Amino acid sequence: MLSVSDKTNIAAFAKQLTSLDIEIISTGGTSQALREANVPHRQVDELTQLPSMLDGRVKTLHPRVHGGILGKRDVHTEEAAKYQIDWIDLVVVNFYPFSKAVTPDMPWDEVVEYIDIGGPTMVRAAAKNFAWVGVVTDPEDYAQVVTEIRDMGGLTASFRQQLAEKAFGLTSHYDAMIHRCFMQKEKGERAYPDTLNLRLQKKSELRYGENPHQKACAYQFDHGNAGVFAAEQYQGKPLSYNNMLDAEAAWTCAQEFSQPACVIVKHANPCGVSVAENIDLAWQHALEADPVSAFGGVIALNRPCTVKIAEAVANIFMEVMLAPAYSAEALEILAKKPNLRLLVMPEHKVAEWEYKFITGGILMQEKDRQILAPDELQIVTRTKPDEDAMNAMLFAWRVVKHIKSNGILIANHKSTIGIGAGQVSRIDAVDIAVRKAGDNIRGAVVASDAFFPFRDGIDRLAGTGIRAIIQPGGSMRDEEVIAACNEHNIAMVFTGKRCFRH
Repeated sequence: MLSVSDKTNIAAFAKQLTSLDIEIISTGGTSQALREANVPHRQVDELTQLPSMLDGRVKTLHPRVHGGILGKRDVHTEEAAKYQIDWIDLVVVNFYPFSKAVTPDMPWDEVVEYIDIGGPTMVRAAAKNFAWVGVVTDPEDYAQVVTEIRDMGGLTASFRQQLAEKAFGLTSHYDAMIHRCFMQKEKGERAYPDTLNLRLQKKSELRYGENPHQKACAYQFDHGNAGVFAAEQYQGKPLSYNNMLDAEAAWTCAQEFSQPACVIVKHANPCGVSVAENIDLAWQHALEADPVSAFGGVIALNRPCTVKIAEAVANIFMEVMLAPAYSAEALEILAKKPNLRLLVMPEHKVAEWEYKFITGGILMQEKDRQILAPDELQIVTRTKPDEDAMNAMLFAWRVVKHIKSNGILIANHKSTIGIGAGQVSRIDAVDIAVRKAGDNIRGAVVASDAFFPFRDGIDRLAGTGIRAIIQPGGSMRDEEVIAACNEHNIAMVFTGKRCFRH
């Protein structure tokens, strides 16, 4: 039985089957493709003795089809003969492209016409009866099917079981897509489903995980067409587990900005971020922010890589570079660093959700896409930030949400100059950021991903030349912290929003 929506190589496959003396039964669209290729076959209505009916909703839902698929060859032979049911030993079916065809604004009466009934029913039946029946849902399997039939006289039991496993994976995914469509139409795109179905395909086996003794593999969402998984790699070894995590962190941060931006990441934390009038300057300032930490890091550019950047990168050690494009000259220069992984990134699509696995389950949350405007900030100190300080704080806030908490970020104009990330106390994060900023700290601003629980962080910043602080506020000791800022003539604004990243 051949009934496919994806007709890739179906005619060639059918010709190979007929050359092996296999009789083919087919349905409407597939039958047309076989006729055009001059492949002999019977149409399904010849088998059922009934026409396609109810606008095509009923074609294969018939005992002569499903009996032929489901019958046990060692038990049901006499009953099958009584009802003139011939065995169907191979079912080749894939479904209407529901996810590609259905749009969010499509009316229900059109949506339901893309819900395949006959196809999934035949696939489930054949997969259930894999002891006797082969079920093929992926054109990639056509070659092995032909090889086993030709060389062994039929499909091996192990291969039939593999095909059944893949088939049930397809039907579960298909039903999950329809379920999600119903849920979104009823509750909206940002709804939390009562049942969460995640379908991922194995993308690649990785050399190892976070450490060499850990095995690892990468899986991609079926609908995944963005981010690192969708990138084109020009050169370098395959991405490792850690490479992928760092590349994701760098690219996500770079996409915060519409201006030319460069982000350098080390161990999943930005160590240098800058926006500038051109990408060359953004790169230069990002590297200058912390050149020691940048060694062996990951670079993300939100503009094409230039010759100037390529020449600079060719003289230092970096693991991965991401950009929307590379000039021909830049590629020629970077080719001299064959171990540097170069990724061409697709157009960025912001994900609605992010997931984290924990023992026994999964956590799901909305992406933190907050972007603050100046009029959303509450100035709480006697000293008022000027426009330049306000812009620097808004820049710092957009970056600090990409830093592991507790996070403190020091920025000057549109570049980071000191980052304290992932500390268990805020004062430790302040100490690290101040030390990294060094002599560049005078006139800079500070962003804190959560409130200051004590005034010690402010006192540590006193005398450094910090002129303004942006933080959520909300501590029991806010008044104490504000008083410290007033004592040291530091402006402070509250966002009213936190931006933890665990």
